[in-house]
Amino acid sequence: MPRQFDGRRVRAVRRGLDLHQRELAARVGVSAPRVAGWESGKEFPKGERLPAIAAALDQPLDVLFPHDGPPDLQLLRCDAGLSIAQAAEVIETTRVPVSNAESGRRRLNDAYVQPLARAYGVTERELLAAQDCSFGIRTSVSRSEQEAAPRSVGEKINYLLRYGYVDQEAPSNEEIARLVNEHAGAAVITVDGIVALRSGVTAEASDIVRAGLAQALQVDVGLFQDDAQVDPAARELLEAIRFLGSIHRGQILGLAARGNSAGLSAEMMAHINGLVGELKHKLPEVPEVPEVPEDGA
Repeated sequence: MPRQFDGRRVRAVRRGLDLHQRELAARVGVSAPRVAGWESGKEFPKGERLPAIAAALDQPLDVLFPHDGPPDLQLLRCDAGLSIAQAAEVIETTRVPVSNAESGRRRLNDAYVQPLARAYGVTERELLAAQDCSFGIRTSVSRSEQEAAPRSVGEKINYLLRYGYVDQEAPSNEEIARLVNEHAGAAVITVDGIVALRSGVTAEASDIVRAGLAQALQVDVGLFQDDAQVDPAARELLEAIRFLGSIHRGQILGLAARGNSAGLSAEMMAHINGLVGELKHKLPEVPEVPEVPEDGA
């Protein structure tokens, strides 16, 4: 499924880095008016440009441009930064086999699997699972299902930022570091430290940092304790956050339950969230009023 692109988020991150639109454009290899169009919502970049935009803004791809549901062939190609024509060059053929496989019309020739998997930076098994997804068949655990049970401190931060802020701007790395330090009453973590946790460069965090993260992101401190997998209560909280976010974004249009005074279980919410992720691309987008492009500042 395609990644979510929010021009307002791109603009906020760019401004946070004190970059002009022309500077971002130069890093990505496009014109400044094109960047202005992206940020205003008048245009959308091609999927294969998203990795370059995320890299230019020093942001993890999954954080800046999240996606729901298991990856299909188009997502794998775009995440590798390749156009259909470039993918076709890898297997020394026309665009037709790649296009047919991505659109679910005809599967890839077996001889194409290994070179494309190498070009996309995935295993052959992952490529074949993505191909199944392109044909409407779900054969393996999706990334979104894995994400439903984040394990590391950084994964939990990313999960909460992704799903826990509806109709409001999620706190930046700078804001999180400031709130953690304020809670600790001392400088216990830097902005680079937050980035390192979120990107997986480090998984180490002191108890005082974990307590500060819980305060900054408004969750129970137990969520950030070490564990091989989040406990049932924490998982239920995470699924509830994601579930409510789906409702507010209009991805769940209605829900009725009978004979259950205890509410939906974490397993049921996880199942609904998975369905939402698979069907999201079929739901109508809510139009937004385009913003006036900046003058480059």
